[in-house]
Amino acid sequence: MNILIIEDNRDIHDNLMDFFTLKGHTVEGALDGLSGLHLAASKDFDAIVLDVMIPGIDGNQICQSLRQNSKSDVAIVMLSARDQLEDRLTGFKVGADDYVTKPFAMSEILARIEAVVSRHVGYMNRVLVVADLQFDLDTLEISRAWIPLKVNPTCMKLLETLMRRSPHVVKRTELEDLIWGRHPTSSDSLRSNIHMLRRALDKAFDEPLLHTVHGIGYKLCTQNGSYL
Repeated sequence: MNILIIEDNRDIHDNLMDFFTLKGHTVEGALDGLSGLHLAASKDFDAIVLDVMIPGIDGNQICQSLRQNSKSDVAIVMLSARDQLEDRLTGFKVGADDYVTKPFAMSEILARIEAVVSRHVGYMNRVLVVADLQFDLDTLEISRAWIPLKVNPTCMKLLETLMRRSPHVVKRTELEDLIWGRHPTSSDSLRSNIHMLRRALDKAFDEPLLHTVHGIGYKLCTQNGSYL
């Protein structure tokens, strides 16, 4: 895993850095809130170990900023010497995944991080993401730039396939087989559904995501061909 440690206590900071490194993980650290927030917002981490009482910007503010402003879903485990229920509830309200009180065992922190990251990975496998487009396969909720989108069931099937295969081209015949199987329909049916899907995905946004590859099929990606 790639782990960020934001902790102002030098001994705890260094011990966590050394322990996680020995366990084979990539680790970066920050000793104050501003540096930690900058690292967290500018780089991709699997998990963040975040001290609540850190100078500059406290851990609750950092967590809230990552969740609300950066829309980050990184796994966050908070550390604190405060063990009151209200303190723990505040941590969860701002978006922490777990809350550990000091003192703690290094092995416990690692176990908690692994558990949280495992849950995140399992969740993300059920949430398809292409650029700012998201499709939750469990709730069937679709959004782009956090704006909810509505599409019909046929378009949902097309969208799932296009997102799973992004940024590659999906042939027309493959999409037709997916939707209609052994009961082929006219080519206008696929074209009509693609048109409806494109209106839902792209009409209100500056950059189109659904592209036609003439004579072959369709692909879902940014204009430069990337899915991110």
